[in-house]
Amino acid sequence: MSEVRGVRIVVADDHTVMRAGVVALLASEPSIEIVAEAGDGQAALAEIERHTPDLALLDLRMPVLDGAATTERIVAGFPGTRVLILTTYDTDAEIERAVEAGAVGYLLKDATREQLVAAIHAAARGETVLAPRVAEKLVARMRRPPVVPLTARESDVLNAVADGLTNAEIGRRLVIAEATVKTHLLRLFAKLDAKDRTHAVVIALERGVLRRG
Repeated sequence: MSEVRGVRIVVADDHTVMRAGVVALLASEPSIEIVAEAGDGQAALAEIERHTPDLALLDLRMPVLDGAATTERIVAGFPGTRVLILTTYDTDAEIERAVEAGAVGYLLKDATREQLVAAIHAAARGETVLAPRVAEKLVARMRRPPVVPLTARESDVLNAVADGLTNAEIGRRLVIAEATVKTHLLRLFAKLDAKDRTHAVVIALERGVLRRG
């Protein structure tokens, strides 16, 4: 009976101690073979080209070439190598970049050895692997109402509201009638599904519609 080949992986992390810890964690796992290590994305690509592993286990923030950019190049140039991100970062922007780049998995560094081993095998098979916190963030983002674009004048009114101005003061600042200010506010409430002025500002900030310096 032929021996089942273990999952061949390249581990890339610019933190030497962290990378050594991951390697040590997996060293005793017979179903996983670490074929190379790298300290940045560019070095990881060189090792992947040399070894054609089943999986690249990448940190997200690395010098020279970060995890997301490295993932894009792996997906484009080495279709036989899957990418599993292993990072401490779970912000929406970081997750989105990695997923859009083509990573099949996103795991946080607080994962147990058993979770990491299971994730490596699942990702190597092409299955999606997400840490629970990451999955929750992605689901919440998908459920979030789409951003409704505001007109330039509505943005001006909303910024004035955020500055604490009354309707009369907004009218004077924008040189428009107070009744017109009220009309713009009603449209803003409808677009943002807001209950009042304060709620409109809060929602606009959360959705990135309103940006404050």
